[in-house]
Amino acid sequence: MSTQSPSRKVLHIGAAYYPEHWKSEQWLNDIRLMQELGISVVRMGEFAWSSLEPSAGNFQFEWLDHAISLLALHNIRTVLGTPTAAPPAWLVSEHPEILATNEEGKKVQFGNRCHYCVNSSAFHEATARLVKAMAEHFGSNPNVIGWQIDNEFNRICYCEHCHSLFQEYLKDRYKTFDELNRRWTTAYWSQTYSDWKQIPIPIGPHNPGLMLEWKRFVTQSYRKFQKLQIDLLKPHLNEQVWVTHNFMGWFDGLDHYEMAADLDMVSWDWYIGMGHNEPVFSSATHDLTRGFKKKNFWVMETQPNTVNWAKINNPLYKGEARTMAWQAIGKGADAVLYWQWRSALNGQEQFHGTLIDQSGQPRPFFEEVKQIASEFRQLSSLFENTQVESRVAVMNDYESRWSISWQKHHRDFDYVAHLMAYYRPFCQLNIPVDIISPDQSLEGYKIVLAPSLTIVDEKRVAHLKAFVENGGHLVLGSRTAVKNRDNAFHPLRPPAFLTPLTGAEVEDFYAINEDVPVIGNWFTGKARIWAERIRIIDHDFTLPVATYGSSNGWLDGQVAITVHNHQAGIVYYVGAYLDETAMFAFLKRVASSAGVNGMFEAPVGVHVYRRVRTYDRKEVFVIVNHTQAEQLVKLDNNTYDDHISGKRIAGQIRLSPYGVAVLTKTI
Repeated sequence: MSTQSPSRKVLHIGAAYYPEHWKSEQWLNDIRLMQELGISVVRMGEFAWSSLEPSAGNFQFEWLDHAISLLALHNIRTVLGTPTAAPPAWLVSEHPEILATNEEGKKVQFGNRCHYCVNSSAFHEATARLVKAMAEHFGSNPNVIGWQIDNEFNRICYCEHCHSLFQEYLKDRYKTFDELNRRWTTAYWSQTYSDWKQIPIPIGPHNPGLMLEWKRFVTQSYRKFQKLQIDLLKPHLNEQVWVTHNFMGWFDGLDHYEMAADLDMVSWDWYIGMGHNEPVFSSATHDLTRGFKKKNFWVMETQPNTVNWAKINNPLYKGEARTMAWQAIGKGADAVLYWQWRSALNGQEQFHGTLIDQSGQPRPFFEEVKQIASEFRQLSSLFENTQVESRVAVMNDYESRWSISWQKHHRDFDYVAHLMAYYRPFCQLNIPVDIISPDQSLEGYKIVLAPSLTIVDEKRVAHLKAFVENGGHLVLGSRTAVKNRDNAFHPLRPPAFLTPLTGAEVEDFYAINEDVPVIGNWFTGKARIWAERIRIIDHDFTLPVATYGSSNGWLDGQVAITVHNHQAGIVYYVGAYLDETAMFAFLKRVASSAGVNGMFEAPVGVHVYRRVRTYDRKEVFVIVNHTQAEQLVKLDNNTYDDHISGKRIAGQIRLSPYGVAVLTKTI
């Protein structure tokens, strides 16, 4: 279950602000409007390197001091970003080697963002000089409540320096060529290495072991760069001042669990782009972000009605942003910040949505955020020291995701979509879920789902075994335990060393181009995309839950899903990629068997979120109608106070289109 974050114990509403874009005499009008709107926090500085250090060692911090002070006079606090995502032109001119190299061997162009080589020594030196100076100057400022490292880590560099460091990384990891060649099976296609300098950076399909190590190396490189900045900041910060980075949801360029380990809390940037909020997917992304540290988080950026980079930059529906804001709070966010406050006169994002336009006047969306800010301010105390508590965990493993994406075997087998197939029923049942690493603690969970845990080693086997033997209900999905930590096949049939937990093994797997009927003990449905033929080994304690109907001959009448009693726990193996209806029926039964129930009875499109106060167990329910129609939610036998409407509620609550209720039990 999640634990409380070190963030301030209030609900913040805010925006990204760029005072360096405007003359200082315009700031007061901005800040007056921020105060009118109800903003409590801004993020500044994350792209301001050329304004903070216009030449090497020439630090110009006075303008930012002034902005922080003016904002504080109006009760608006600051999160400072280290501006390393935007190395300035003078630095690139002095040290062109800091520019990253793309897959084609060409230097990326200056003038966008994150154009640096994350391993560049010159870039590290320049970063250290600036971040140290910022830490010394701003670190003790009581109006700076947090720091954001860089911005949306994402660039992968293929330069010779990174190549050399990667080879050194492999040498340190494997020690000898014999060890590396054995573990990577390099006799295949004569890939055997006899010199570390022979090993390339993989571009496109390559040896699976090499590809996985490259991804690990990239994550390690960014973690070192992030840690460089954290170590410079921390000695100058008070204990309550936190350090974060703004991740990008399901982006898989890095292992986010590794990246989050050194941060005080995590944040993420939430954009819909074209179309509208898909509440189940957004819920999952909030749960993913919260799961990086199992703590509350911030939404550091979200769209103020529109973006500028989608194929169609349509606005959200009126009222939709309010439901999104409360959805974030219900899922464990302690802040929602919009990107950005004011439209810049020039630059690559001129048409992106903002709260006020380039003339300094509020856009129509301003009023909706004003309502959100008012509600946050009034209800903030309800959420003090509260957290999301879950009895269900979904395992998300970046290494397994990478492995599958490189060898899908079916063009439509998408790791995240498959994970969502397991997540969605619990969301529809309003059962809270944590999305966690397979290496995080499983204490407190009753159900653990591992949809595609392809990469499994002895440590993970022991972890899952202990969970089951302590009475846990484990659901293993397709492609489980196919490979080891070298991205090589186990020399056993899947699920390899987990077979004692399943009582069954996978005889063969099939990428299917036609749906296959699945006949279950309590449901019927279809397998799509993927189907595994299962053979029961332990007939005393293993039963078939579902079998395949007539299809391609190989699957006819064969076992699709099994259940195995292992000591105090239960293990399901699901070989079929079930359709949505069948998956819902199957997992609803799993939840019921484990004694895990949903919160209230809500129609489709209405989500119930719960946060629990740590010291007295008081519950706060956030109910959000994500539809454009009026909806009715049936409550339990308790009486509730709705802190949005000010009404006392019993039996049921009626929500208007895009309506929100915040309930606590009547004392």
